[in-house]
Amino acid sequence: MSYVWRPDADYLESSNVARLMRTLGVDSADALRARSVEDIGAFWGAVVDDLDIAFHRPFTAVVDQSRGAKWTDWFVGGGLNAADACLGVWAERTPDAVAVVHEAEDGTVTRLTYAELADRVARVRGGLRARGIGKGDAVAIYLPMTPEAVVATYAVASLGAMLVPLFSGFAAPAIASRVQDAAARAVITADGTVRRRKQALMLPALRAALAQCPSVETVVVVENLGESVALAESEVAWADLLAGAPDPAVEPTDAGDVLLLAYTSGTTGKPKGAVHTHAGFVTKTASEVAYGFEMAPGRTFCWITDMGWIMGPLSIFGTHGTGGTLLLYEGSPDVPDTGRLWDLVERHRVSMLGVSPTLIRTLRAAGELPAADLSSVRVLGSTGEPWDPESYEWLARDVFGSRVPVINFSGGTEVGGSFLCPYPVEEIRSCSLGGPALGMDVDVVDDAARSVRGEIGELVCRQPWPSMTRGIWNDDAEGSRYHDAYWSTFDGLWRHGDFALVDDQGDWFILGRSDDVMNVAGKRVAPAEIESVVAVDADVAESAVVGIPDATKGEAVWVFYVPRDGAADPATVAGRVRGLVADGVGKPFAPSQVVRVERLPKTRSAKILRRAIRAAVLDADPGDLSGAENPQAVDEIRELVKDLR
Repeated sequence: MSYVWRPDADYLESSNVARLMRTLGVDSADALRARSVEDIGAFWGAVVDDLDIAFHRPFTAVVDQSRGAKWTDWFVGGGLNAADACLGVWAERTPDAVAVVHEAEDGTVTRLTYAELADRVARVRGGLRARGIGKGDAVAIYLPMTPEAVVATYAVASLGAMLVPLFSGFAAPAIASRVQDAAARAVITADGTVRRRKQALMLPALRAALAQCPSVETVVVVENLGESVALAESEVAWADLLAGAPDPAVEPTDAGDVLLLAYTSGTTGKPKGAVHTHAGFVTKTASEVAYGFEMAPGRTFCWITDMGWIMGPLSIFGTHGTGGTLLLYEGSPDVPDTGRLWDLVERHRVSMLGVSPTLIRTLRAAGELPAADLSSVRVLGSTGEPWDPESYEWLARDVFGSRVPVINFSGGTEVGGSFLCPYPVEEIRSCSLGGPALGMDVDVVDDAARSVRGEIGELVCRQPWPSMTRGIWNDDAEGSRYHDAYWSTFDGLWRHGDFALVDDQGDWFILGRSDDVMNVAGKRVAPAEIESVVAVDADVAESAVVGIPDATKGEAVWVFYVPRDGAADPATVAGRVRGLVADGVGKPFAPSQVVRVERLPKTRSAKILRRAIRAAVLDADPGDLSGAENPQAVDEIRELVKDLR
């Protein structure tokens, strides 16, 4: 890994995080990290002041840990509604500034100013309120990334109701499980969306799910496909809500009132609803977008994502919490060709572009550098999976000429943002996560909870943060599921479930879920470590590594790879891959099997589902696949390896 980002004077002097450094009297990113966890109350109070986050009632204390870290209260006594703090204040300050831009796969573009967005939100708020939706009610949002998703998000939040975002590709059982758990009273959906030039219908899946969801009284339907929809008795057209009178009354929610139930998919059991609050989520996401991604009024934020993943709500509240413009893209980023993403950047003058390593590997495989004007980009963002050095450096050095940082950050749904994040004011080595995110007292520890450096350990957090989930929805009175998931391994420490490494130069790397890490002949190795070596092979587009029980080694390494066009025959590639792993990681880790596949099972946010691949090899239950974009890939692998078991 030879590439290193080095900031120039612009980032060192004019960036948002540089401004915060001056305010707190520190001269480096690491000094700022240290200051941010010396006194978490003072730090997060300074963030609220620096970003001018609007509380309608002042808080009396930033943090209260009297009930212990697990049940920390933030912004005690304060009042904040996320819709007011992120939309209302900017509709007053900069009403004519563009708040949302939407581009559909067919190239149709829609723009809304802050004033226009606020007006639509007020009309939908009125329509929902007239149908009995109010404070504390759950409202599911089953929408693609369209302006209606943003309007619905703020309308629900402004009522003091709870948002339940759902992945736009969910099938009926996955929708039903989440709507049931939240006891949602309403669902806002679309008739469908378009992806790869094909209509993907959504309303039929929702209707099938609602047969099992008696709590739902109202369904609001957006006619997104441009066709008239015959509505059932309990359904109302989105256009009817917009035709109503604006309702000016925003519910004055407390800082700790529930804003969002963000569901995570576990390897077994039902999905968990992570509970996020108005003030905590807004403060964390606004700080993330401001200090990591350099957003501000007049800049445009674009992340290819979905409302069902935490990056959807983070993009909305974070961008508007800093007064920026949010660009939504509805469709596949490689349609009509692999230049689509770069053209999107040029047309809309994107300032912050969020991508996944998988997407960049796909674009790199096309074999050409983009011809579009990418000069507007100030920051690149990434999350969700580890990078391979070749793809990272192609993006940073070849495509962007080493002039912008890659802010590769890592966190999670229940974190409400990042645990680890580099910042534009520091040197960033290839593929690195930099270090702890601001205000996050994270560490890497061994099995005895002792800090370790230069070796793999568990990622933990030693102190709470504002967007830390307030538990799991519908947990028992003692919070047993919450305790077991995050607090049961180490006394007083949040265990995130990821293996991590801090190397000898102080750079941090996530090496995969703890349950993904393999034990080969008594030696622990993370899949990402082997995958990064496999990626060197010119015939490998992407790969997934899993550990399979082995009588001799305990676990054997199996590599599944997707070939590039024109790749050599599988036997030749397998031989090279075994040699690469033996030379790059060690002979004990040379794979027992190297299997060519047409595709790997992934979530919509491009995370490879290694547990599902492992289950397919073992002919076992893969667990919850409701978040998978292509669950059929699991059965394809199951059939492919049946003679190898």
